[in-house]
Amino acid sequence: MDQPLSKIRSGELKLYALEKNMPADEAVSLRRTYIEEETHADLSAVGKYTIPIDRAVTRNIENMIGCIQIPVGVAGPILVKGEYAKNSYWLPLATTEGALVASINRGCGAITKAGGAEVRILRDRMTRAPVFSTESVSHAAETARWAEDNLLLLRVAAEETTKHGELIGLTTYTAGTSVYIRFEFDTKDAMGMNMATIASEAAAHVIEEETGAKLISVSGNMCCDKKPSAINVIEGRGKTISAGVFLSNELVSSVFKTDSANLADVNTRKNLTGSARAASLGFNAQAANVIAAMFIACGQDPAHVVEGSNTITTVDTVEGGVYVSVTLPSLQVGTVGGGTGLATQNACLTMLGVAGGAENPGDNAKAFAEIVAAGVLAGELSLLGALGAQHLGKAHRELGRGEK
Repeated sequence: MDQPLSKIRSGELKLYALEKNMPADEAVSLRRTYIEEETHADLSAVGKYTIPIDRAVTRNIENMIGCIQIPVGVAGPILVKGEYAKNSYWLPLATTEGALVASINRGCGAITKAGGAEVRILRDRMTRAPVFSTESVSHAAETARWAEDNLLLLRVAAEETTKHGELIGLTTYTAGTSVYIRFEFDTKDAMGMNMATIASEAAAHVIEEETGAKLISVSGNMCCDKKPSAINVIEGRGKTISAGVFLSNELVSSVFKTDSANLADVNTRKNLTGSARAASLGFNAQAANVIAAMFIACGQDPAHVVEGSNTITTVDTVEGGVYVSVTLPSLQVGTVGGGTGLATQNACLTMLGVAGGAENPGDNAKAFAEIVAAGVLAGELSLLGALGAQHLGKAHRELGRGEK
């Protein structure tokens, strides 16, 4: 190993190009040894992993030195009554936050006792929004109108780049001489960002040719990807999905040690009024906790947790109890592509019965989205119950997570 290391130090061998000169495992080990020397850190724990990495170094990561291991727990079973997910599921949750899995587990139990969570996908479309420059506001208006009038022509150009994606709509926006075309795609079982980007670029070139507008960037941030945004709350991105469950007064009392009126009051004053006072884009208790844990376990892009945190939680007092629901305006998930093919992440998707592409393209991703939404509902229920019963601090102390 000394000879390759000396070549790295001299610059003769590039750190990022090691896989071109040796097997992937050797390249990762050599790179890790070099970084250990450079940083004086012991990275031996990072070098212990079980996943085959040949795929990872070509499709998922660059300059790999090893793997970070995150504990994975399960919560459940949770009964889901969706249009695509219709079963009881054990939820895989990757997290280092103590008490989180226990909290979600309690919510799963309550939902199952109540007869299951009903879940519905209201909208399903991935977006990408190129930005164009024009010569004047009149040229900008003409460009926007041309795009609106020629969806079919743009669809042909976009769909020539993909076997599975479909361009299903577009919306135009202008700001002075800037024009934004927010394309909407059905990406089937893929989360679909790469697919949408490549297809949008092809459609954008047609707009350039036909209107004289200049493509500045294939993403103009009206998409709006991996950032908090009102447009994703209102218009949605990925899956817009709702999950709800009726809990009787008796069930609220026995499981959460509080009453229905208190549960509703906590939600109104914390999740709704408190969030509004803070000008938050998310009106929920801990939706991002559940989404992040399931995303990491199941090979999703964890940066999309920011859009999942737009969740709105409602608690309606009804005869005999409460109806609790969550609405996730912008949940981006996929069961093919990205990190879903890595062995450990694929195992978690397999546990849910949604790994890979479905016989009817898109059904696996939709089922996975319904399961995630049901998990978010479980997490919201449990935390609202703990807050209503004044048990949150106690739970953390009992599980050894509180400050001493």
